[in-house]
Amino acid sequence: MEVRHLMLLRELAERGTVGATARALRVSASAVSQQLRAAERDLGVPLVEPAGRGLRLTRAGELLADGAVEVASALAGVEARFEEFRGAVGGEVGVACVPSAAAMLLPGLFGRLAEGPVTVRIHDRDVAEAGYAELARDHDIVIGHRMGARPLPEWSRLSRVDLLREPLDVALPVGHPLAARDSLAPADLVDEPWVGVPMGYPFDDVRLAVEERTGARVRVVQRVLDNRLVEALVIGGHGIGLLPRFSTRAGAELVLRPLAGVPTGRTVSALARPEVARRVVVRHVIDELRAVGRELAG
Repeated sequence: MEVRHLMLLRELAERGTVGATARALRVSASAVSQQLRAAERDLGVPLVEPAGRGLRLTRAGELLADGAVEVASALAGVEARFEEFRGAVGGEVGVACVPSAAAMLLPGLFGRLAEGPVTVRIHDRDVAEAGYAELARDHDIVIGHRMGARPLPEWSRLSRVDLLREPLDVALPVGHPLAARDSLAPADLVDEPWVGVPMGYPFDDVRLAVEERTGARVRVVQRVLDNRLVEALVIGGHGIGLLPRFSTRAGAELVLRPLAGVPTGRTVSALARPEVARRVVVRHVIDELRAVGRELAG
């Protein structure tokens, strides 16, 4: 049983196709097929079987793919202890991040890492919650967020460190009648036009909670991902929005008001494959992210 064959099966299990597995491992598709056949010869059991125009793992293949996660984590633990023995904390860490969380956390992170041996390369990626596991396959750390108290099942194979809890507030243009209030209730919002996010993205959970609480459907006039665009549309009088408190610049044209009666906070988390999370340099970056989160949360 070769470790490289276990890792191959894991990648195939998570990525779904020979082509995607080959790209991840930076080899040809034919090389992947050859390694699969070699693993089957060595182990004496079928590990893949035809599925439509592609392949899927057999039960034996799935068992070994699951075991590959444990093996990778154990090897990473040994490497981490050796790095600590050598006193080596340095290198490059790739971070994929939701833009609104990146704007809040990364300036502070870079300040804490300045002049040090750790380099962070950021990749802004705005995907639905279910997409974070896929991002973690190709990045060391994924900074994502969720609205619910429990993570999605898709996160179950990832290491997770919660960085902070950030409230979402109702964004209103200055001069809006609701802006005169200190806080708002769900019933205050149902007759207002909403500038929302695409369905399936975390902030849309608040809209669903408002509808459930009031028994009324809210009128979503636009669905956009960019929080700065939400701000611009709200300031222009085209609807109300939901924006994160710490990373939104309220001012002369925009006000934020808390929404009572429904859960409105988002939890921002650092996610990584288990073996990646054990690397000393990755742990160092996550520890610094936690420190930035504590500063922001007060």
